[in-house]
Amino acid sequence: MTAWLFRDDAYRTTLEARVTTADARGLVLDCTIFYPHGGGQPGDTGMLVREDGTRVPIIDTLKGETRGEIVHVLPGGFAGPFAGETVELELDWARRYAHMRMHTACHLLSAVLPYPVTGGSIRRDSARLDFDMPAAAADREALTAKVNALVDAGHAVSSEWIDEAELDRREDLVRTLAVAPPRGSGRVRLVRVEGVDLQACGGTHVANTREIGRVVVAKIENKGRQNRRVTIAFAPGSDPVVQSNWNG
Repeated sequence: MTAWLFRDDAYRTTLEARVTTADARGLVLDCTIFYPHGGGQPGDTGMLVREDGTRVPIIDTLKGETRGEIVHVLPGGFAGPFAGETVELELDWARRYAHMRMHTACHLLSAVLPYPVTGGSIRRDSARLDFDMPAAAADREALTAKVNALVDAGHAVSSEWIDEAELDRREDLVRTLAVAPPRGSGRVRLVRVEGVDLQACGGTHVANTREIGRVVVAKIENKGRQNRRVTIAFAPGSDPVVQSNWNG
């Protein structure tokens, strides 16, 4: 079982770890800062440095077949590392930080559109959420203004844990109909945007909404009688307030 260190510190970019399994899938480590694909957020990429200094790309990160296992995918043709070897992980921070900013922006979007979410995906520069909502609620300019007001307000973002029984009693904590929150360990992680939003989520997020930078609602598409696809993107020239640990 891999220790998922990104849950407690999404800003850590390097880590020493030990290879526990090396097979055709890739590498399983005893701990990692690499987020595995899931919940609409892509798996992390970066570099792995072997004991002899050889640098090996990590081209994707996936959940393994065993609960708690994370697989770091290597390109074809690379030999090793081997089980028992100590390696250094280097996260592609620019890519991960963009995912963190965009994922938190999605939580703000779901806060200003309080409708069930039927699907979604996150990319480096944009994201989309599908809502079960009427067409009258989809005003692109109004949504852009509301989301950016929350960005500018500088709301703190944090995580906490509850047991699965509590989640079963709190249906309001699950917004996504298509993706269930991670279960099986007896507890479930919540992400809180202070004063704005609280929902079950296993992804990585920024520590303050001002880190997101300006966003735009790029388009709203009709995907069915009640289904609206809302795509958001970073505004042209938009930059986050900080690019490292938020310090107020």
